[in-house]
Amino acid sequence: MRKSFYHYLMKYRQPTAKDDITRFANSAYDDHSFPKQSGQYNEISSYLEMNGHYLESMSIFDMAWDQYQLEEKD
Repeated sequence: MRKSFYHYLMKYRQPTAKDDITRFANSAYDDHSFPKQSGQYNEISSYLEMNGHYLESMSIFDMAWDQYQLEEKD
């Protein structure tokens, strides 16, 4: 069974942010409204466009999403 994007992203969570994806993971963890069960690009992307003030650029999400797609293929 494929894990949600949030679940995948949490593997990058670290106490000190070392790169953009780690900062994204740390911020998503603190965002209690993040769509944690979703594996749908459009749902997560729309949410982040409206609520992802912690992302410097949506390209960070796109990069993380591409890695998620590669690693979570069924």
